[in-house]
Amino acid sequence: MAEFGVLRVRLTPKGGRSAITHYELGVLHARVSAPPVDGAANKALIELLSDSLKIPKSRIAFASGETSRDKVLRVEGVGADELRVRIETVLKVK
Repeated sequence: MAEFGVLRVRLTPKGGRSAITHYELGVLHARVSAPPVDGAANKALIELLSDSLKIPKSRIAFASGETSRDKVLRVEGVGADELRVRIETVLKVK
């Protein structure tokens, strides 16, 4: 069975510059400049996570929350521990 990680995200659309802001209590907080219209904010979130965490966009998919600020994403090919390490690395570089 393929390895995957589950990522809980709290997204702020129209939040200025796109960025991962912090990771607290198992939830990644992020903001994107795109508005929450026609999936633009969701697309921007996938692009942000792909670029920041070095994961191909095709491996990131919504498990739930596509119309909510609170989202759950499934990340193929990266386990939970590796996902946490990548998030911590991104936040340290800031």
